[in-house]
Amino acid sequence: MTQATTALDFSTLDGELSTKSPQEIIKRALSLFDNIAISFSGAEDVVLIDMAFKINPNIKVFSLDTGRLHPETYQFIDRVRKHYNIAIDVVYPEAAPVEAMVKAKGLFSFYEDGHQECCGVRKVAPLRRKLATLDAWITGQRKDQSPSTRASVPVIQADGAFSTLDHPLVKFNPLANWSSADVWTYIRALEVPYNALHERGFVSIGCEPCTKPTLPQQHEREGRWWWEEATQKECGLHAPK
Repeated sequence: MTQATTALDFSTLDGELSTKSPQEIIKRALSLFDNIAISFSGAEDVVLIDMAFKINPNIKVFSLDTGRLHPETYQFIDRVRKHYNIAIDVVYPEAAPVEAMVKAKGLFSFYEDGHQECCGVRKVAPLRRKLATLDAWITGQRKDQSPSTRASVPVIQADGAFSTLDHPLVKFNPLANWSSADVWTYIRALEVPYNALHERGFVSIGCEPCTKPTLPQQHEREGRWWWEEATQKECGLHAPK
């Protein structure tokens, strides 16, 4: 248990930071924690990398490789690595649980019994391993990404999903109050790298079998796990606990 974590007054700090810019929130996060990293997968996350890199070029970044990502996503990860000249710690699921699940249920069981088991094996378990090595992490969650599950996302919180009694974890969400338009205004203005799939109508990008382009006026979350009820569209990485 770190002294920085136990001394934090989350309610007061969230009230203070909720009116600040994402850059100011990131700067405060980096001042509070040395052992902190950005979780990287999409457009929001590369905006965070761009902001954090300008504050501290030695920022730590990690990305989850589920083994089911689009080729464009792998290319995107490498493009970001080269653009900022940073190391990206790519985290993989353990082979044995993946093999057991596929052997028992095949490669597309999530279409029949929900995506939670597959996401649990391919995303949540490896993320839990990674977060066990950190004191805090920075995510690209926005309140308007999923009105049913993320509407009350704070800019700083005790991570109820991945903290343990022996290892409390802090989560920062610097873009909580931004919209998708804010993210893309930043990307275009500063020529930040982005996933080529966005040019083909993809907005929220996850694993290849579980992601599709959205139509005009559709909410971005409608492109994820479209065969399931809307309130279930979380993979467990940001469980509302």
